[in-house]
Amino acid sequence: MEEILYQFNPWWEEKFKADGIRRSKYLDVFMDESRQKHITLITGLRRVGKTTLIKLLIESLIETIDSKKILFVSLEHPIFDKFSILEIVEQFRVTRGLTRKEKIYLFFDEIQYKPDFERELKILHDHELVKIFISGSNSLILKDKKAFLTGRSQVFLVEPLDFDEFLLFKNIEIKKSEVYLLKKYFHQYLEIGGMPEYVLTGNQGKITSLVEDIIYKDIVGKYGVKNISKLRELFLLLCERVGKRMSYNKLAKILGVQVDTVIKYISYFEEVFLIYQINRH
Repeated sequence: MEEILYQFNPWWEEKFKADGIRRSKYLDVFMDESRQKHITLITGLRRVGKTTLIKLLIESLIETIDSKKILFVSLEHPIFDKFSILEIVEQFRVTRGLTRKEKIYLFFDEIQYKPDFERELKILHDHELVKIFISGSNSLILKDKKAFLTGRSQVFLVEPLDFDEFLLFKNIEIKKSEVYLLKKYFHQYLEIGGMPEYVLTGNQGKITSLVEDIIYKDIVGKYGVKNISKLRELFLLLCERVGKRMSYNKLAKILGVQVDTVIKYISYFEEVFLIYQINRH
């Protein structure tokens, strides 16, 4: 595990420069969070930029904090399957020669890969000198069923780029004398959307692979969905109906499945931030 920890934490051995564009509306808040005791939970859609923000935050922290006291791990890596979070932290202390009197900064990416992570984080929060950031792409990580983290955590949702960020990622600066160009770029924003990779590359394959990853890794893999073709069909139907009224009954008839199946599948899509429902009032 020590070798993998060094791979995840290059700042232990060399000057670190994070890749990515700084999204100040999040980074400024996260810098303030780094000075707070509570656990900071960062969530949002896959590939929306959570890991990039964390790496940029670490780069900023290294300016004032000894880099050896910062640990980043992606719990998606299979080597961590057989180790608890507490064991990973223990190995970190051993590897870097850190005493328990020294404050450490812990970043756990893809926390949803660790079942019952809440109990271990509670122990670290309550009994160790630590600042903890965790991130995950499933809204279920917000639901602490046994209330281990009640009063110990603050949640932040990272969303796709807003229009100002879209202009930043496109490296577009509008002069005051040319404000009329905003309309043109806003139409581009409405067409392209705010997924960072797609905005930067224009490669539609990025969107396709994102949806495939979410459906197969976060839904099929987690919930054991058997009828994958109906799951995909439902997602496409929902895409066609963005901004329109819909009913579970009508969707079920189109797909030829039970209404309960539609309700269940839509709840999965919501949990991984693929869709949001607006209820009729």
